[in-house]
Amino acid sequence: MKALKDIDIAFLPMNLPYTMTPEMVADAAIAMKPKILYPYHYGNTDVSRLEELLNGKGVEVRIRKLQ
Repeated sequence: MKALKDIDIAFLPMNLPYTMTPEMVADAAIAMKPKILYPYHYGNTDVSRLEELLNGKGVEVRIRKLQ
């Protein structure tokens, strides 16, 4: 992921046990440096934790309400 350049928007899955934790998503986002991050497949995961981890890192986190 560190080799990726000029990423405008990233979509990363966040929900255990099948995808990543908020910490893993934050690490991935910091590595690829997208301008905007949309977490998806987050189920009951606390998305505010991801926002907290990426605060001040230059990645805008956009949360869409699950339907």
